[in-house]
Amino acid sequence: MSTKTDIRGVSAHVGETVRIGCWVNNKRSSGKIQFLQLRDGTGYIQGVVVKSEVSEEIWNDAKSLTQESSLYVTGIIREEPRSKSGFEMTVTGIEVLHITEDYPITPKEHGVDFLMDHRHLWLRSTKQRAVMIVRAQIVRAVREFFDTRGFTLMDPPILTPSSAEGTTELFHIKYFDEDAYLTQSGQLYMEAAAMALGKVYSFGPTFRAEKSKTRRHLIEFWMIEPEMAFVDLEESLEIQEQFVSHVVQSVLTNCKAELETLERDVTKLEQISGSFPRITYDEAIEFLNNNGFDVPWGEDFGAPHETAIANHYDKPVFITHYPAEIKAFYMKPDPNRPEVVLCADMIAPEGYGEIIGGSQRIDDPQLMEERFAEHNLASDAYQWYMDLRKYGSVPHSGFGLGLERTVAWICGLDHVRETIPFPRMLYRLYP
Repeated sequence: MSTKTDIRGVSAHVGETVRIGCWVNNKRSSGKIQFLQLRDGTGYIQGVVVKSEVSEEIWNDAKSLTQESSLYVTGIIREEPRSKSGFEMTVTGIEVLHITEDYPITPKEHGVDFLMDHRHLWLRSTKQRAVMIVRAQIVRAVREFFDTRGFTLMDPPILTPSSAEGTTELFHIKYFDEDAYLTQSGQLYMEAAAMALGKVYSFGPTFRAEKSKTRRHLIEFWMIEPEMAFVDLEESLEIQEQFVSHVVQSVLTNCKAELETLERDVTKLEQISGSFPRITYDEAIEFLNNNGFDVPWGEDFGAPHETAIANHYDKPVFITHYPAEIKAFYMKPDPNRPEVVLCADMIAPEGYGEIIGGSQRIDDPQLMEERFAEHNLASDAYQWYMDLRKYGSVPHSGFGLGLERTVAWICGLDHVRETIPFPRMLYRLYP
């Protein structure tokens, strides 16, 4: 009798006969022994088929297997220190389900466009699987952090009547007889939720119609957006530090094998805890201008600027107090210096750019009315948002973390296209 299990669970079955549904990741032969590299989504194990120990039918079935053929394999689990998993299977039975012919992704090198065209198959590769496991662990850590700290998960709408930040780079659709847009942020709705439940967070897809092709941009991506009543910028920054540290440490604890597969230098991630360095926008401008850049006050920072600043630190760095003119209409001005706002961007180390943007929000109804006028925002579309200041306004803050950029940073990837199962980019809507 055999016990059905998955590869992840073989450690509980040493010396026992088990049955596993799997695919052939690779195969090699040494005369009278065949070595099957098997995968089932939970892990990898080598199946050893010895000709003298199996029937001719089983031996021939093993010989017929090709890359990505599917099968049920039966065998005895034994410890094998030389294996990455620490275990190996002595095969005693094979039930072939499907023989794959001409699998397009072979062990040779393939171009990125080819791999992206075959993303539905590329996901099966060792590295891509590792990225998806890390992504799932990050998602788990995000929910754990907020769910255990009194935050309530809320789901803002994906279809909205207006922009969250006054931009025009939105996907326009017809909502019956009205104009609507795919959301670029759930933040405004999360502010309403925070006025009802105190501390809330959302976790969902967002969309930007930017015609950008950089390694940091996707058209569809996932955002984590907490919003907190009775919280100022300083307290929000402390929560952000704790949050990012928790996520990184969770991955280090739970994804050792995946980080090894990705050849990630974990010593850089091990430093992510405690307080993060902070510099003001003014200090950032001075630093850049003293280090070979020419950035006038009032300009936003691009990728080269963020990288130069981040390379000066071993941890993520906050850049605070940006000019009001280059930030969103809802950010609260610094009472001591109204031309800058109470905001911060968190810049990841190693050139991964901004992973968090956040601010304290305007809570003064009159000032918000002025901002509406300055940004030419339609008061009818935002009346509900004004009501939040009209009925029991309080100091409140929030931030948004981009999941895919965070995955790219923690995994050490060159491009965000590998951080999401099926990326949507400027010229890619397939598969």
